[in-house]
Amino acid sequence: MFGSLWFASLAFTPFLISQAIDRGLTPKQPATLIAWTAVVLVVGALSAGLGIMRHRSMTKLRLAAALETADAVMAHATRLGAALPRRVTSGEVVTIGIADVWTIGRAMNVGGVGVASLLAYAVVAVLLFRTSPLLAVVVLAGVPVLALSVGPLLTRVQAAGQRYRKRQGALAAQLVDVLSGLRILNGLGGKEGHLQRYQQNSAGLRDLGYRVGRASSWVGALGEGLPGVFLAVVVWLAARQAAAGELTAGELIAVYGYTAMLVIPVSVMIFCGFDVTRGLVAARHVVAFLSLPPEETAGEAAPVGPATLHDPVSGVSAEPGRLTALAGARPADAAAVLERLGRYGPTEATWGGVRLDSIARDEVRARILVAEHEADLFADPLRDVVAGRGAPQDERVHAAVEAAVAHDVGAPDHPVEWAGRNLSGGQRQRVRLARALYQQPEMLLAAEPTSAVDAHTEAAIAARLKTARAGSGTVVATTSPALLDRADVVHYLVDGRVAASGTHRELLSAVPGYERLVARVFGEDEA
Repeated sequence: MFGSLWFASLAFTPFLISQAIDRGLTPKQPATLIAWTAVVLVVGALSAGLGIMRHRSMTKLRLAAALETADAVMAHATRLGAALPRRVTSGEVVTIGIADVWTIGRAMNVGGVGVASLLAYAVVAVLLFRTSPLLAVVVLAGVPVLALSVGPLLTRVQAAGQRYRKRQGALAAQLVDVLSGLRILNGLGGKEGHLQRYQQNSAGLRDLGYRVGRASSWVGALGEGLPGVFLAVVVWLAARQAAAGELTAGELIAVYGYTAMLVIPVSVMIFCGFDVTRGLVAARHVVAFLSLPPEETAGEAAPVGPATLHDPVSGVSAEPGRLTALAGARPADAAAVLERLGRYGPTEATWGGVRLDSIARDEVRARILVAEHEADLFADPLRDVVAGRGAPQDERVHAAVEAAVAHDVGAPDHPVEWAGRNLSGGQRQRVRLARALYQQPEMLLAAEPTSAVDAHTEAAIAARLKTARAGSGTVVATTSPALLDRADVVHYLVDGRVAASGTHRELLSAVPGYERLVARVFGEDEA
């Protein structure tokens, strides 16, 4: 509305000026001249106000479109949950959230100034037809010619933009992966190799961006230049008609004003086409993401009370009220068992004899908690980080921190930076464990909860974990002798399957492979 009224005020201004000239200035009628001049002044002031409101409303429209799209993406990412990393790369999600949503917001210009430009074009055509049918025909025919001139370039921009956007998402994924594994790369000495590959891919993306830029620059040049050429043609025709006496001085000025004003909506229409072209590329990626089906949330009822978890693939069983340990030479084997027992992927695991993947997902999440080794930490005071999504209860926070031996991190109001950047590796691991213990789940599945701490702290965690989880089921994937010795039952995994089960001491005396595994780990710890 504001855009249409603003363009209409611009379109009528040349008509008002022509009336002031032809009715007031040419016949030397001061009163009439002053009256029409006052009307021009009022319309000019009104146009300024409408221009401000148009800009404000269009800014709100763009921001609303971008932020609502971002909300939809965030809500769907939450619905996908743990399935998200298996469906789409983190770099793609980052690119959608940073680039695509704002590109889509900018494309909304077509719904405001784009529509207003078409209406202004129609208004000017009507006013010109009253002045000169020939000029009106030129104007009506000129804009389609401009569109045909720019159309092929917009197609090229869209095709090149699609290729660029795909490479951009892949490069962002590579960057996220490198940053998340930077410490490991430093330790393994692979940082330089990844840097070279990233530089090569970045250079390829830059060259592709140049190709997109070349097509885009032609759109920009034509968007600015063609309306000027169009203006020159119309003014030249109008000047010839004025010289032949077919137009008055006021009408000549009005025609110039109409045509000069048309430069704005014609340029807007060209750039709206450019924005929509880029917006369609971004929208396809957003729609593809939003089309990813979430995991089924409905299902059968869960067991009424605590029940045994069983993974038929590995043979692991975890009984309620007991501390169960998984030990194997390959940490990935134990992690896969925890993923199946926690229903974070395809699983045949059962809970109380009922398949986990047939039970309502929300019910599983409420009672079975998987504490991942590299779970994210968010920026908040320590008490809020430990409490997670609920309101912190100071006594529970204190108990969880003590059980995880995380008291050295700081006071409850100690700030934890995003991803725990102000904490050491061992402190981050203990804060993650404290957060899991705070939730007091019916069954806790923890992957390597003490791998980043020293032997003394590890022994303290092992003793306190047993006490903190008394009466509740706990499964830990670990090769720590301190934790294994506290476990009620240890499952020794070979190639992802249970090779032997028993207490830590029973397995040490009866299973040579288990004895070698623990001795090797113990020897490394001592070294």
